Amino acid sequence: MELAQVRLLVSDFPACYRFYADVLGLKPQSGASRGPYEKFSPAAGSAGIALQDRAMMAEILGELGGPANGHRSLVVLRVDDLNAYCEQITVRGATLLHGPAPMTDRMRVAHLKDPEGNVVELQEWLLLRT
Repeated sequence: MELAQVRLLVSDFPACYRFYADVLGLKPQSGASRGPYEKFSPAAGSAGIALQDRAMMAEILGELGGPANGHRSLVVLRVDDLNAYCEQITVRGATLLHGPAPMTDRMRVAHLKDPEGNVVELQEWLLLRT
């Protein structure tokens, strides 16, 4: 078994598409900026994040029609230089909720939200530094 992706169900697909592509700088697979589906990949690694229109999945499952409430996901992205990356994404429109700051003696983190309110954690692993 292989994890193919983590998929977020979103109501405002174009806003979320812009956030993951333009603000976070992830590479879209097909360029389907209006949906109903798109997968995003970082420059390194094999894991991906996908967006799917919530209304489409509600039709398939017969539920999920109402708006999401509360935090239902936490997207975690590892970056090599947390300070530099946070500077880049705030210039592109991100608003940091927390950090960059130490989380443990092995990791520094920053937190922000995408347009749907999904929490995104950016991690810099200190043990990987040389």
